[in-house]
Amino acid sequence: MTFANQHLAQEPSRAEVDTLPGHTVIEFGTPWCPHCLGAQPLIEAALSPRADIRHIKVEDGPGKPLGRSYRIKLWPTLVVLKDGQEVARVVRPIDAAAIAAALAPLGAAL
Repeated sequence: MTFANQHLAQEPSRAEVDTLPGHTVIEFGTPWCPHCLGAQPLIEAALSPRADIRHIKVEDGPGKPLGRSYRIKLWPTLVVLKDGQEVARVVRPIDAAAIAAALAPLGAAL
């Protein structure tokens, strides 16, 4: 479980996400969004050393059910889950501290 470089070809259903065990970060965005592209080094730096966190990169947009179920409005949005339940989120992170704060509820790396 490490940083995901590419968006999933098929997004998981909300029911699948809700039953994921352990720690997960769902990144909502698009491959062409300038905010998403700018945040990639921050997201990679935060998630790469965390082998205990599953990273799911979902291409979001109008009519995409997973993003709508989380009420995503801006990209990128990172939704932090513990055993399928949201514990934090960060919208348009501009520094590593914002991502670290969102990951804090998951505790230290295992």
